[in-house]
Amino acid sequence: MSNGAVGQVIHATYASGVPAVAWPARPRQDPVGGWAAGVSTPEQPVVHVEAVMGTMVSFRVHPGAQGRDRCREAIEEACEVLHTVDATFSLWRPDSPLSKLRRGDAALAEMPPEVAEVLDLCRHARDCSRGWFDPWSMPGGFDPTGLVKGWSLDRALEVLKRSGSTAALLNAGGDLVAFGSPAPGARWRIGVRHPWMADALACVVRLDAAIATSGPYERGPHLIDPRTGRPAQTVASATVTGANLAMCDALATALAVGGADAFDAIAGLDGYEAYVIDASGDEQATDAMAFLD
Repeated sequence: MSNGAVGQVIHATYASGVPAVAWPARPRQDPVGGWAAGVSTPEQPVVHVEAVMGTMVSFRVHPGAQGRDRCREAIEEACEVLHTVDATFSLWRPDSPLSKLRRGDAALAEMPPEVAEVLDLCRHARDCSRGWFDPWSMPGGFDPTGLVKGWSLDRALEVLKRSGSTAALLNAGGDLVAFGSPAPGARWRIGVRHPWMADALACVVRLDAAIATSGPYERGPHLIDPRTGRPAQTVASATVTGANLAMCDALATALAVGGADAFDAIAGLDGYEAYVIDASGDEQATDAMAFLD
């Protein structure tokens, strides 16, 4: 762990230290399915990058016994899940169910069932974060953006699990969710970018399920303090690991705006760990944060 600050996750490595993921900005496409080139042998994972939710979602999937063709079909099904979530929850689309609900043009009973599920998760995350994650306090009305991206990747990962894939890593703008092993006897290792030195890592952590980072160093002060309604710059960056990406996503947002109080809230949760760097460069981590050398 460096004497610096944590930032966006930018790459993963096998436990041996061999680079496992170096996602291109755009995948090279074949003339038929748009799949990344160079994945023709059975030993290699299937790699795909999908533009959705205003970002690029990267897939690295180990097919297992199902074979590569079925693996590609499963990734297509997972991408359909992501696009459905985007169409349902996008606040950029005036015709999305969530936009209609927020304007009062439709009732909750008229929404797809996923909307009620996300509302329940948002209430849970608000309670767990001592109110530092609060989609009901956002300017313009209810905005679950800080949870929905992670929730959608959790759902996409379940599609890959059900298909028979033996391992997978999904990366959406630095928020990652994974299962299985990238190689026999290996674990997923995630390098976390230093927020003030783009070519350096602040630390490396073991990824067992999900990791999310949040902070203002790339996009500026875009995070909103739910208690003031104004942009917050409490910390340089915040990282949360845990059992599912929906909660990690929400808690990382809370940690970025709530600082010490949000950190204490996360420290009291079972199954979630936090690593935070304040604006002065001071670091703090919960006891079981899985740092690696």
